[in-house]
Amino acid sequence: MTSALITDFYELTMMQGYYLEHHDSRAVFDMFYRTNPFQGGYTIFTGIEELIDKLESFSFSAEDISYLESLDMFDRSFLEYLKTYRFHGTVYAFDEGTPAFPGEPLIRVESDLMDAQLIETLLLNTVNFQTLIATKASRMVLATKGMGKIMEFGLRRAQGENGALSASRASFIGGTKSTSNTQAGKVFGIPVSGTMAHSWIMSYATEEEAFRKFAELYPDNAILLIDTYDTLGSGIQAAIKIGLEQKAKGKKIGVRIDSGDLSYLTKEIRARLDAAGLEDAIICVSNDITEDIIKSLMSDGAPIDSWGIGTHLVTGGTQSSLNGVYKLSAKEVDGVFQPCLKISNSYEKTTNPGIKQVYRFFDKSNSPIADLITLDEEKLEEGRNYTFFHPFSTADLFVMKASRYSSFKPLLTKKMEDGRRVSERRSLKEIQETSAGLLASFDRSYKRQINPHIYKVSLSEKLRNLKTDLIVSARVKEEEAKA
Repeated sequence: MTSALITDFYELTMMQGYYLEHHDSRAVFDMFYRTNPFQGGYTIFTGIEELIDKLESFSFSAEDISYLESLDMFDRSFLEYLKTYRFHGTVYAFDEGTPAFPGEPLIRVESDLMDAQLIETLLLNTVNFQTLIATKASRMVLATKGMGKIMEFGLRRAQGENGALSASRASFIGGTKSTSNTQAGKVFGIPVSGTMAHSWIMSYATEEEAFRKFAELYPDNAILLIDTYDTLGSGIQAAIKIGLEQKAKGKKIGVRIDSGDLSYLTKEIRARLDAAGLEDAIICVSNDITEDIIKSLMSDGAPIDSWGIGTHLVTGGTQSSLNGVYKLSAKEVDGVFQPCLKISNSYEKTTNPGIKQVYRFFDKSNSPIADLITLDEEKLEEGRNYTFFHPFSTADLFVMKASRYSSFKPLLTKKMEDGRRVSERRSLKEIQETSAGLLASFDRSYKRQINPHIYKVSLSEKLRNLKTDLIVSARVKEEEAKA
């Protein structure tokens, strides 16, 4: 069971208000974010599959009800209602692992006000963090330029047990190959990795003895930590000796460096391993690695086969959160859905009204070229021209001519109906592979680490006109009220 107490308290006070005032009409909410994290060009949308599982069991236990009763703020009839509560909404969302962009409704929740309001916190808590971490992992993978695999080593630096589990899951979707988190291996089926700490070596009289014992125990996973005392002295010398012994047995070794000048050390170590006939020995590096450090080492031509990355991956590094929000976009009035929007003095914070869909347009090489946010009632037809309106500037637009695109597809698909999963469950490995393929299909300019090209996300003419009309109408009412 997922406790429905995982919510901000004001969600419950509003929920009781809707219940007691019989103000529980149908409503539609959108989840979207406003700016890309890390000053990047995209995000990897992550967390929806876990959210669906949580929503299916989202309920109040007897202990939960007792706690709420003790607060002396809730009516007895409302508490009785909560005893049998379960989520009854319909959820549309992007597929997990899909590259996404600012302003796009990534999740659409259709339910009654009480339902939709109560799940807001859980939804944002699940999706915001995992999307942030999957995006950071993706950026780090891109920074390696395919040279070596990234191992997620962040358990001891993550924000608690649940944060660590979520980070391991999201990192894997973003492209990491394994995790040090054994529980994440069990729960999510992520390959686990890890060998020894400095304490293992220090517990033996010599590095050679420590390495030999480890190689005897784990002949197929002998990654030897060589920087306990003297990386280019006793460390590499002992590793080469054990490596040659293992080679005679038909086995391979690897070495790991956790300190020092990683560019200089890896080049020296590679030369010594090769000179000793251990050309197939791998080199792994760790030590507080950041995205910038990866780029620097790649630029230096450091011969690295795998990367152990913890803190700056599972915490988001330079950015602690994704600015995802959840806003009401339509409500039922007299049996009919009416579009609504939140108006701000900053046009970029004025939301997009109505029940919406997002279409991704592709060129002849199946590379995405632009996304169009439409009203859900609009039915696009291939072979037609479409006008793409800038989401913030009413004067900026361009025409997507039929000759420019070869196809398009809707990105919001139904994941839940009446609070039950209706989408196919995919393995984490399948999600990871699909996500990598989708990202690879984008032009490299959108994936640049610095100053990426801005991917176009636009409004359809019908949605743009609706938004403009609602804003003008609201402003007119404001002025009339002042008169």
